[in-house]
Amino acid sequence: MEKQQNMQISRNKLLGVAGVGWMFDAMDVGILSFVIAALAIDWGLSPSQMGWIGSVNSIGMAVGALFFGILADRVGRKKVFMWTLILFSVASGLSALTTTLALFLILRFFVGMGLGGELPVASTLVSESVEAKERGRVVVLLESFWAGGWLIAAIISYFVIPATFWPIEGWRVALILTALPAFYAIYIRMKLPDSPQFIAKAAAKKRPVMQNIREVWSKPYRRSTFMLWVLWFTVVFSYYGMFLWLPSVMVGKGFDLISSFKYVLIMTLAQLPGYFTAAWFIEKLGRKFVLVTYLIGTAASAYVFGNAESVTILLISGMLLSFFNLGAWGALYAYTPEQYPAMIRGTGAGMAAAVGRIGGIFGPLLVGSLIAKGYDIGSVFAIFCVAILIGVAAVLFLGKETKQLELE
Repeated sequence: MEKQQNMQISRNKLLGVAGVGWMFDAMDVGILSFVIAALAIDWGLSPSQMGWIGSVNSIGMAVGALFFGILADRVGRKKVFMWTLILFSVASGLSALTTTLALFLILRFFVGMGLGGELPVASTLVSESVEAKERGRVVVLLESFWAGGWLIAAIISYFVIPATFWPIEGWRVALILTALPAFYAIYIRMKLPDSPQFIAKAAAKKRPVMQNIREVWSKPYRRSTFMLWVLWFTVVFSYYGMFLWLPSVMVGKGFDLISSFKYVLIMTLAQLPGYFTAAWFIEKLGRKFVLVTYLIGTAASAYVFGNAESVTILLISGMLLSFFNLGAWGALYAYTPEQYPAMIRGTGAGMAAAVGRIGGIFGPLLVGSLIAKGYDIGSVFAIFCVAILIGVAAVLFLGKETKQLELE
């Protein structure tokens, strides 16, 4: 009994420490979506330039997911989690000081590297540190901290970005606040244990990086890798294409900046029940059920949102979009590390996330390009619906169920 209580305390501590880091990650991504809308006004950006801000962030995330995922199999999950937190915090804070779009884009690349590296490494760390019977639920609960980060971002953006802190613009103050997580890395250094599976593996001889990369595509894991790459690409492509543009889409539908931020804040609240229901279903009905159901819900909500003509329909469909999409994200992060053994888990999860981030590059660019050419939002969001359904097909036909499967 005492041993069980100690395990629960250890699990909750890990979830809390890793979750707060995850929350800071979400806060940065969330604030960026609002900053893009503000910069479009302050700097007179075109839709294509706005799209490049989101895409450069995703380019950095692709590089970071691959590089830091491989590094996590070499030096440990904890160290990489801490390094990535420092990288994106410092670069995000520095971006508040920029006066040109070019320098802002360069710093957003490094922010993206940190963000992209942290997420798959953190989920791998948690996956390897809890029992199989509750692993999926705990990882989805880890993902639920993303909603907390987005809520903080929406609140900061609503109150801070439109305000004037003479002689500093509100969006600069918001970005300075994103530098605070760097101090949290000190706490992580002292309090967070590394993955027990990595510690056990570290006693063995370290394998060459290329061997790990090749093994991800070896016969036992080839099908899972292909499925994950398709799934990650379609989910990230649609998520960043839709959510980074949400405030700007609201402005495009005729709402002023403050009203747009308020409506996005309301929509963001729906992310929390999305995560919590997914966390409950994932151990009851399995990973595949949650992914397929919540992704289909995402596609349907996106279609309605893109074609909404009234505030009521816009809000309801936007809330459903947040509910289903973020619930699916939770299942995705639980499902990915379960496809590989400990020796290549960081590499496999990092490579899948990196491919996904490539989708994140094209999503925002596509929206900016199509809007500049005169396409309506409904047509743009229909493209994301199709992409999501391709991801659903990959899970249905190629995915294996990993509910309560003991990790190798």
